[in-house]
Amino acid sequence: MDKFLKVLVDVLSEPSVLIALIALVGLLAQRKSLSDILRGTTKTFVGFLVISAGAGVLAGALAPFGEMFKAAFNVSGIVPNNEAIVALAVNEYGSSTALIMFFGMIVNLLIARFTRFKYIFLTGHITLYMSCMISIILTVSGFTSVPLILFGALTVGIFMSLSPAVVQPFMRKLTGNDNVALGHSGAVGFAVGGWVGMLVKGKKEITSTEKINFPKGLGFLRDSTVSIALTMAVFYVVVALFAGADYVESNLSDGKNHILFALLKAGTFSAGVFVILSGVRLVLAEIVPAFKGISSKIVPNSKPALDVPIIYTYAPNAVLIGFFSSFAGGIVSMLIMAMTGGIVILPGVVPHFFTGSAAGVFGNTTGGVRGAILGSFANGVLISFMPILLIPAFGELGLANATFSDSDFGVVGVFLSGLYNMGGKMFTMIGIGLVLLIMLLVSLRKQNSKAEQASEI
Repeated sequence: MDKFLKVLVDVLSEPSVLIALIALVGLLAQRKSLSDILRGTTKTFVGFLVISAGAGVLAGALAPFGEMFKAAFNVSGIVPNNEAIVALAVNEYGSSTALIMFFGMIVNLLIARFTRFKYIFLTGHITLYMSCMISIILTVSGFTSVPLILFGALTVGIFMSLSPAVVQPFMRKLTGNDNVALGHSGAVGFAVGGWVGMLVKGKKEITSTEKINFPKGLGFLRDSTVSIALTMAVFYVVVALFAGADYVESNLSDGKNHILFALLKAGTFSAGVFVILSGVRLVLAEIVPAFKGISSKIVPNSKPALDVPIIYTYAPNAVLIGFFSSFAGGIVSMLIMAMTGGIVILPGVVPHFFTGSAAGVFGNTTGGVRGAILGSFANGVLISFMPILLIPAFGELGLANATFSDSDFGVVGVFLSGLYNMGGKMFTMIGIGLVLLIMLLVSLRKQNSKAEQASEI
């Protein structure tokens, strides 16, 4: 049984395999030829591996930046990290996590089939992390065996349906269509970025980050690969100088000159972005047509909710601006925490990049350059303070120095622990069921209003 659960987790948490299976089902439902099925499935599979490879390159380039930052400015505290806390918890909660994840995906499909929330969440590793967190919190709340799996799966399925819905208005504005959704654990932060952009756009026509007027001699900066590499080079070199040659060369670069090391990591960062954008173009060219088979025959009108890099191609400049602004929000938040004498959350470079960049893209969509800067800054503040609210739930389990990073983990975790603190297990079960009931009622009301409009016509 344990081996089966391990295989199940391996398959369901691997985005490339999951997306390829979805593409395969969609193409089969459309009764495509064998050659079209093999081509579409394979290109989707390879495309997501390209995205994953690019993300790995990015993470590898960002890791030493975070270490140099901590050494340069002598800061210490908790760095929120999804992978780290899941690795700590999976041995004890692996079985319940796998079952919650599996049945949660089924709940997501049922919600997409029978309600107006037509989003099929396909970012498998995010589903795994959310399932793990929910398993921990419900276990602390006294849930065991069947109730643990049942209410854990319902919570995961609800998250997988509501999270893309929160961002979809901004996705429609960004993409100009309703074909694809965003499936990530930073949806609340992304939406905050979009909302802030709406608030600060002003009365004048907004200036997009992609239409920044560079002086004629700086026209080369319009090439996103060049601008990202040069901008990151400045930041890496400055941080490396503050960290000092001795620290960098002894602990990070294996003796390589610290300036050269910084320049290489900046170039690697830009290369990672380039690889991600290439993979995104490949996947979107295949998954959207393939998904029509699912949306027309299996789950009518459904949309695939894909990982955050799918939006990077729309505003590469906003991606970089969003990262820096979100990181700045994290630094300001860290200083506030240090001055107030509470728990200090250090700005994790990876979560600030992936969530801050998306908040920047949506902030730019609604409020231009100002929206990108302030929207992603707000995301940075949000993902700095939200993790603190989760720490008490994990402290009892020996996980006091680890916490989840993205905004949706905070929202779901605070919701579950808040329900339990207010009224125990029964109140928690009622709260989860009430959310699902509201989703059904909203869907019925929408269907009835459409039927009334049709009858009037």
